[in-house]
Parts: sequence; structure tokens; C-alpha cells
Amino acid sequence: MADPTPVIDALRAESEELDLIVAELSPEQWALATPAPGWTVAHQIAHLAWTDHSSVLAVTDHDAFSREVEKALAAPGDFVDEGAEDGARKPPERLLADWRAGREALEKALRAAPEGARFPWYGPPMSTASMATARLMETWAHGMDVAEALGVERTPTDRLRHIARLGVRTRDFAFGVHGMSVPFEEFRVELTAPSGELWTYGPEDAADRVTGPALDFCLLVTQRAHRSDLGLRAAGPDADRWLDIAQAFAGPPGKGRQAKGDTP
Repeated sequence: MADPTPVIDALRAESEELDLIVAELSPEQWALATPAPGWTVAHQIAHLAWTDHSSVLAVTDHDAFSREVEKALAAPGDFVDEGAEDGARKPPERLLADWRAGREALEKALRAAPEGARFPWYGPPMSTASMATARLMETWAHGMDVAEALGVERTPTDRLRHIARLGVRTRDFAFGVHGMSVPFEEFRVELTAPSGELWTYGPEDAADRVTGPALDFCLLVTQRAHRSDLGLRAAGPDADRWLDIAQAFAGPPGKGRQAKGDTP
């Protein structure tokens, strides 16, 4: 069983980095539009706070989480936006305090989880490491939206390793959620980390391959950038198709981002 400590540590570091970006924002900056249609900076942080709260329930109170799932089933497609909208209406200082308290509670719950534990979720059950990885992925992705809205340049780190691995592991999910046949053979994925290290996945002799910067791959699988704006290369028809549909997050197919220069 993989030790979840490294990814929990990475989640904490990613959250703290984003906290530094938003901690001193003015009310006007909290209200700035982000690349996600209809979402301000406040919506982005509110979404993280809402999901952290749901994650804490999933880890610590299965009955309470089941009630949250029932609410979601009663309003499919709306509950995520409603959670962000509710949080975004709070005064910034209250929203920030709620996000901090929620992510601290989640970190404690994940670190205290027994070995081999699995938690219910809106999709398949998740292990401790998987839950932490999903929260890291979302924190990084929504943090990129916040940074773009504020004109902040973020320096990528090797914490992206966890997101890249999730992106590779969700390949079959991406095909399935688009109603496509899942490729039988594994792909070879070779990504250059921010540190210069080469991260590799899949057999060396695979016919279908994806290569490029790890940052670009993470932007692709979180749908924070259009494929045409990234330095990723595909060899083989199935790998090429994957780069058009990849998503590391649960739920229906995302709309993705428009290519730079395209008219909205």
C-alpha cells in the first residue's frame, strides 16, 4: 500500500502557496473574473472550501456524506456551482477562514486514516492517497485560475508529479466518459519535470506515446489550457485522440478552454 504522506505534504504546500496569493486581496480583487465562466476569485476559493468540507465528511462521517450525495443526485449538475455560489457570497475574511479551517481538518483526517482505508465519493470509492491527490489536483488547477485572474506568475514545482500520475491513470476514464472504446494497449508517457527530471509511465516499447513538459500535461488533464497551446506531442492514433479528451477530474466531459486567439 503506497504511503500517502508525500502527497498529503504536497497538498499542504500547494494550499499554503495559494493562501499567500489570496490572503491580502481587496474586496475588488476577490470579485475579479477568472477563466472559468461566471466564477470570480471568491468562487474558486469557495469551491475548494466546499470540496474540502465534503472530503472531510467522506473520511470521517459516512452517513453525513451519504446525505450530501443524496442532495447532489436531486440536483445533478447544479450542486457544485451552488456550493461555490453560497461560499462566494460570504465576506472574504469569513470565506478565507472557512477554507483554512476546512483544509486543516481534511489534512488531519487524512493523516489519521487507517492503512488501507477507502472512502465513499461522488464517483468510485477513494483511498487516502487518491483523496489527497484529487484535492492536490483541484487546488493546483483552481489556483491557476486565481493566479491568471490576478496576473500572478506561478513557478511550477515537482509537486506536479502527483497530478501527472493521476492524469495518466485516468486515461481509461477519459475515453469511457466520452463514450469511446478504451484502448487495449498501454501508452508510453514521458514528461519533463520542472526540475528537469524525466517522469516515465508505461512500457518503453508502446506503440502510442505522449511526450512533453509535465506542466503542459497537467494543464491539459485539468483542462486549464487548450492542446494547441501546449508543447505536448502524440505518436499513434489513440494517443493523439487522448490528448483531445483527457481529463483527470471526475464527472461528465469538461468543456475545456479555448485556444488562444479563438473568438469566445
